[in-house]
Amino acid sequence: MNSLDWVVLGAYFFVMVGIGLWSKKRVENIADFFTARGRIPWWLSGISHHMSGYSAIMFVTFAAVAYNDGVTVYFWWPLTIGLGVGIGSFLFAPRWNRLRAKHGVNSPLAYLAVRYNLPTQQVLAYSGALLKVVDIAAKWVAIAVLLQGFADIPLGWGIAITGVCTMFYMAFGGLWADVLTDFGQFIIQAVAGFAMLFAVLAHLGGFSSLFTFWGDLPEGHSDPVNGSVTTGLVIAFLVVKTFEYNGGMWNLAQRYMAAPSGSRAKKSALLSSALWIVWPFILFVPMIAAPLIVPGLEGGEGAYIALAKELLPTGIIGLVLAGFFSHTMAMVASDSNVITAVITRDLAPVIVKKVRYFTQAQQLLFARITTVAFVAVSMSIALTADPKGFILTVVVSIVAATMGPISIPLMLGLLPWFKRTGPTAALVSWAGGLAVWAWLYWGVEDASQTVTVSSPLVTSLVLYVVIGLIKPEGTPDREAIVDSLDDDPSDAEREELERKFLADPVLIPGQSTVSPASAGSAASSSSPSSSSSSSSSSDRSGTPS
Repeated sequence: MNSLDWVVLGAYFFVMVGIGLWSKKRVENIADFFTARGRIPWWLSGISHHMSGYSAIMFVTFAAVAYNDGVTVYFWWPLTIGLGVGIGSFLFAPRWNRLRAKHGVNSPLAYLAVRYNLPTQQVLAYSGALLKVVDIAAKWVAIAVLLQGFADIPLGWGIAITGVCTMFYMAFGGLWADVLTDFGQFIIQAVAGFAMLFAVLAHLGGFSSLFTFWGDLPEGHSDPVNGSVTTGLVIAFLVVKTFEYNGGMWNLAQRYMAAPSGSRAKKSALLSSALWIVWPFILFVPMIAAPLIVPGLEGGEGAYIALAKELLPTGIIGLVLAGFFSHTMAMVASDSNVITAVITRDLAPVIVKKVRYFTQAQQLLFARITTVAFVAVSMSIALTADPKGFILTVVVSIVAATMGPISIPLMLGLLPWFKRTGPTAALVSWAGGLAVWAWLYWGVEDASQTVTVSSPLVTSLVLYVVIGLIKPEGTPDREAIVDSLDDDPSDAEREELERKFLADPVLIPGQSTVSPASAGSAASSSSPSSSSSSSSSSDRSGTPS
C-alpha cells in the first residue's frame, strides 16, 4: 500500500466516525438506540440486513474455499442464505416487526418471558450472548489478517483499530449509525467489488472470459458440490441459514423490527434475499478464478490479497481494504447493538433490581457503556486467539452447529402452528441439541462437517416438535401473543404505543406482559392481545423489552 491507499482508508474511518456523531442527534431514548422506533425505510432495512450478514471472513476463509474447491462455496453459503431469507420473508419478518409495533419490545428475546417463561428466556439469552462474543472475535481476527496481508500491520494493532472505531460510532449512534454506515459500506463495497471483477476479467481476456474461464479451472472447481462439501451439507446449511438469518442471528431480527410495518419488513427481507443470491456471486468470481492468476498459494487464505496486489492500481487497493473493513464493521456493529439490547433489557434487570428503575437518560447511558464493554471483551478474545484455523472453527464448527438449538425455540415460538408448545419443549430442545453438538465436537473423532452442522439442528427440531405434541403447555397469554402477530396494528395503536412510551420514561416492574418480572415462570400476566396499549408498554417496564 502507498500513501494514496492510506488516504482512502483513513477517509473511510473518518466518515464512519462522522456518521456515528451525526446519528447521535437522532437518538433520544432507548427505543431509538435499539430499533429506531420503526422509522428505518424498508429498502435501507433490507440493505442493512444484507450487509449485517457477512464480514471479512468471506475474503479470508471463504476465499480459501473458493481458491481450493471452486464455485461450490457459492452453493453452500450465500445461495442457501438467499433462499432461506426468501422463505423467512413470509414466515418470520412481518412477525418480528409486529412484536415491536404491538408490544413495544426492543430486544428480540423480550417476548420469550411471556411466550415460554423467565428461565427459558434467560437460558437462551446467556447462551446466545456467549456464542456471539466468540463469533465476533473471529471477525476481528479475519479483518486483522487482511490488514496484515495488505499493510504488514501486526494482528493486535489491526484488531485494536477496527474495534475502537466500531465501538465509537456504535456507542454514539446506536441502530441509526449502524444502518447508515451499512448503506455507506454497501456503496464502498460495490465500487471495490466491481473494480476487482473488472480487473480479473481484463487479465483473463475481457468480458467474454466470464463465460469461458470455467473450463480452464482445476478439476471439479466448476462443480456445485466439490471437496469436503456434500449435497447433505448444502441442505443442512439451507435449514440452518433459514433459522439463522431470519432472527436466529438476533441482529437480523432487529432489522425487521426497525422497518415501519410488518408488510414493509417482508419487502426488506425480499430485497436482502435478492442481494444474497446475486451480489456474493459477483464477489466470488475473482476468488474462483484466482488459481489461474496467482497459482500455488499455500492454503488459499491470502488469495484475495494476492489478487489485489497483482491487479489493482494505486488507490483502489485502499478502497478494497475499506470494503473489507465495511463488511466486518457492519456485522460487528449490528451484533454489538443487539447484544447490548439483550443485556440491558433482558439480563441486567433480572440481576440488578436498580436497573429496572432507570430513567430514559440512564437507560441510554447504560446501553452505551454496555456497547463499549461488549466490544472490548470480544477484542480481548481475538487478541489471544491463534489465527490459524480459528476462524473456520468458529464459523462452521461452533456458530453454524450451535445456532439451531439456540434459535429453534426463539423462531418457532413466533409461528401459529406451535403456539401451544411451551417451556418444557423449548428447554429440552435447546439442551438436547447442544448436548449432541458437544458430543460430536469433543467426543467423536473426524466427524464430518455435514454431521456436525446438521445433527444438533435436527435433534432440537425433533425434540421441540415431538414434546410440543406430547406435552402441550398452551395458556391464554402464550397463545394471545402469537395470535397478535398475524396482522399489523392500526395507526391509532401505533400512536398510542409511542405516546405512552414517551410519557412514562421510568422503568416500573410489572407494567408489561412482555417482561420477566410480570411473566414469572407461569407467564401469569394479562393477555398481550387484550389491549395494544397495555401489552406494548414493555418498553417502559422494569424488565427486558
